[in-house]
Amino acid sequence: MKNIERTSLEKLLQIVPDHPGIRLLHFAESGEEMPRILGDFVEKKGYEYQINCLEESFLLAMQRTFEESPSVHPVKFTLQRPRYMVQGKVFDYVFVTASVPASIREDFLKRVHPIMKNGGNILLFLPKGEREVRWEWLALLEEHYYVASSTIDDLFAHYDVVVSKKMHGWGG
Repeated sequence: MKNIERTSLEKLLQIVPDHPGIRLLHFAESGEEMPRILGDFVEKKGYEYQINCLEESFLLAMQRTFEESPSVHPVKFTLQRPRYMVQGKVFDYVFVTASVPASIREDFLKRVHPIMKNGGNILLFLPKGEREVRWEWLALLEEHYYVASSTIDDLFAHYDVVVSKKMHGWGG
């Protein structure tokens, strides 16, 4: 993952309401700056943050970084798992900075859906300007019961962010 601008990510985090018990989930394979910013955010707010680490070296780096943090939980993870549910937890915000291969995007969205709270948001960080990839994701989101999708394309230097909401009572 390319570096993320702290001020831009902090601005994006303003969408997270100041409520107790908020849970953030992050699918990532690299990029230590974003987890640090999110880690600082959840520590200040008293929230919970789980990092699903797709690469072993990234997992080790995250475990070292957050070994003293009770609010941040790095977890070894693979996108090929048949189910993504971990300990029955559901998340308010799902950040995706990992590269999800086109061949499993549909399954990815199906597996993420049950681990999100109703009204929860998924935020996909996509390479800047890759409109075809963005349209593919938007079509899949709509097809798999995510609504109110929008794109933020002027906040980050290297990323466009697609934000979509899981609606209450939609989908299996």
